[in-house]
Amino acid sequence: MTDSAPVRELRLVVTVPDHDAAVHFYRDVLGLPELADFSSPDGRVVLLGAGRATIEIVDHDQAEFIDRVEVGERVAGPIRVALEVDDSAATTRRLADAGATVLAEPTRTPWDSLNARLDAPGGLQLTLFTELGD
Repeated sequence: MTDSAPVRELRLVVTVPDHDAAVHFYRDVLGLPELADFSSPDGRVVLLGAGRATIEIVDHDQAEFIDRVEVGERVAGPIRVALEVDDSAATTRRLADAGATVLAEPTRTPWDSLNARLDAPGGLQLTLFTELGD
């Protein structure tokens, strides 16, 4: 990417009812590094690093296909966050122990990754994926 890129950063903003629990889940359990704390008397905000960001745009048919592969039925809304991790099975267990609801255990996909689906704090649906191909 060059310096003339029209967008420099993708920032997903999640409004949650329990800030402390969500920060603990994403920072302490999932392991996202804390980049900044912009909290003030007006409100609390912590910025966490989540690696490289992309926007994956899919049509309704593809979204249904992905849900069938990962979960067995259509469950996602219009926004689902997919995070590439080193070990989707171990990460799924760790996040479930921290309060996430596992919608589907890790399963091998036709696109050669091991994907799990969870409901996480703040109402986010997460796909954890580990690339299996070379």
